[in-house]
Amino acid sequence: MPQFSSTRRVRHAATEMFDLVADVEKYPQFVPLCGALKVKSRTPKGEGVEVLVADMTVSFKLLRETFTSRVTLDRPRLQILVEYLDGPFSRLQNRWSFRADGEHACDVEFFIDYEFRSRTLAVLMGAMFDTAFRRFADAFEKRADEVYGQPAR
Repeated sequence: MPQFSSTRRVRHAATEMFDLVADVEKYPQFVPLCGALKVKSRTPKGEGVEVLVADMTVSFKLLRETFTSRVTLDRPRLQILVEYLDGPFSRLQNRWSFRADGEHACDVEFFIDYEFRSRTLAVLMGAMFDTAFRRFADAFEKRADEVYGQPAR
């Protein structure tokens, strides 16, 4: 039952980081292992909450796996919840939280809990997934610097 969590202080506003993570269509440009991402539906739920259903294709060398998840974008609470719907996992849950620390900094909390349905796939992709999740924070922070500019030191 692998899981990974990370809290990282970044020099960008919490709302900027929320927007960056919520822009899932851009993931193939910078997220490790993300070969493709297609939003199948978007449903506004009112009061700044939107629910997406999306297919994400994870690619590594010759392996390609696609899974479907429901993504709840909760802008008022600055939280993103990803719930697994279909694909190669028996379980997958992912949470992002963004806590402002002043006007131009925030703490980004990332948590993922997952388990592959197939033991073979777990062996083939498990270590690579762990490495990728550890690189996620770097990828999103680097992307924030590209989109919003380098923060003042």
